[in-house]
Amino acid sequence: MQWNFFNNVDQKRKFGWADILVIFLLLSILYAAAKLGSGMQVPFTPHQQSTLSLDPKWLPYYAGRSLLRMFIAFAASLIFTFVYGRIAAYNRTAEKFMIPAIDILQSVPVLGFLSATVLAFMALFPGSLLGVECASIFAIFTGQVWNMTLSFYHSLKTIPRDLNEAAKMNRLGTWHRFTKLEMPFSMIGLVWNSMMSFGGGWFFLAASESISVLNQDIHLPGIGSYMALAADAGNIKAIIYAILTMVVLIVIVDQLFWRPIIAWSQKFKNEQTETSELPTSWVFDILKRAGFVHSLHRKIQRLIHDGFVQLTAKSSQVKFPQPSPVIKRIIKWAIVVLAAAFGLKYLYEGILEIARLSWSEMTHVVALGLLTALRVFVSTLLAVIWTLPVGVFIGTNPRLSRIAQPIVQVLSSFPANMAFPIFTIVYLKLGISMEIGAIPLMMLGTQWYVLFNVIAGAMAIPSDLKEAIVILKLTRPQTWKNLILPAVFPFLVTGCITASGGAWNASIVSEIVSWKSHDLQASGLGAFIAQATNHGNWPEIIWGIIVMCLLVVMVNRLVWRKLYLLAEKKYHLD
Repeated sequence: MQWNFFNNVDQKRKFGWADILVIFLLLSILYAAAKLGSGMQVPFTPHQQSTLSLDPKWLPYYAGRSLLRMFIAFAASLIFTFVYGRIAAYNRTAEKFMIPAIDILQSVPVLGFLSATVLAFMALFPGSLLGVECASIFAIFTGQVWNMTLSFYHSLKTIPRDLNEAAKMNRLGTWHRFTKLEMPFSMIGLVWNSMMSFGGGWFFLAASESISVLNQDIHLPGIGSYMALAADAGNIKAIIYAILTMVVLIVIVDQLFWRPIIAWSQKFKNEQTETSELPTSWVFDILKRAGFVHSLHRKIQRLIHDGFVQLTAKSSQVKFPQPSPVIKRIIKWAIVVLAAAFGLKYLYEGILEIARLSWSEMTHVVALGLLTALRVFVSTLLAVIWTLPVGVFIGTNPRLSRIAQPIVQVLSSFPANMAFPIFTIVYLKLGISMEIGAIPLMMLGTQWYVLFNVIAGAMAIPSDLKEAIVILKLTRPQTWKNLILPAVFPFLVTGCITASGGAWNASIVSEIVSWKSHDLQASGLGAFIAQATNHGNWPEIIWGIIVMCLLVVMVNRLVWRKLYLLAEKKYHLD
């Protein structure tokens, strides 16, 4: 396996129609990005800002602005994933802190700190819309990054022993190990989790583009703010236009971006025989036929390789003075003391706020947390029950994958909270209690994490193992027991971890729903935090988030972490 976009081709390719089409497409993308990006740096103040229009003619421009934010956040998520995931996978001391930190951060409600980030970025870029744009991109980033990071981290932890030994025997350095082993091995899982994370970014789009801060409503030009504005105005036609635009946008991104990457990623499957039927992409076929793309790829690859060689050569010639063990120890403890002082400051302020609550109020919040934990567990279990067979069926059938993958992409990318009013009407008609009704609402936004991971695990099963199953004439139950379940188990655990974290986050909006004058509420920590946020009750907000984070970490340590260790030791290819 190697980190190359195309297989090496020695013969020169003639300049043809594919080259013209690719060059035209690249220039169009660059022009559109420059045109849309120029709108991010216009002057801006909370009291003087441009107004949005519900005229459908503006929808292409708004969709382009939203898509640009999504891809900027996705690029930042990829960089964070490679750096953070690699450190956590290979540094055991850092791993003890970095992985629990992800458990906590993915469970903290994204909208809870959006106002603070808006103020920070507005102060960083005063008088410019770029500050609010950066805050919006940061909110999308936080909705994408944790799933991708966990996927890459888990892939690195499950690299087969023989591949690790081969890398050591060939004395691969950091860069070559990353490009020739780590990236190829983690590619299929990372691609499908990136698709899921990108879809998760659409969920926060409306909230990240329509922001309330300093008693001001800020609406960035985008499809998310358009949908929020249409909902506030009760404009049904505008809502339908926005939904159709989003569906078209998701399909275009799928065909021009994700389908080519899925088709390309199949070359990284760890197998001894070639798969008889692979996912296809008309865009990827055009890219392979374009000699311009091959030439550009070779030049960029050579430039990166030569730059890295020169950098390593210069760094080896420079000899930095090595500090003594005493100085190292002093620096280490100085960093620990500063971090502890910084943490204790906020801990002290938090304790002062929490001290305003009585003991009965605090224990009541813990009880609410346990109720929400039960719903999270049930929603994750129900998601596994239906996504495991469906995901395996899609992942092991390339023809079906070509049809089902765009459909799944649209369903997972569509903001689940827009379907909440429909469920509310059904609950009111049938008299369903929210104590149970909150579970399907949680599943709407979290079940896709499990499905995408199972599909990735099923697609990563080597073809030679499938052929061995046919030769041995194993029954369907035996095939599931001896091949399918062991192969998808690490991916399934990753999906469950991210799904449960997402369910905790989704509980904020899933345990309280409303339709006209009817409000339905479940007893749980999500509803408690939502009400405390509406009332501005900081002691309840802080204590509720602390209880949620503690419960998430406990569940991950006691349940998911043990299952992942089992997958790491037993259920991976060696």
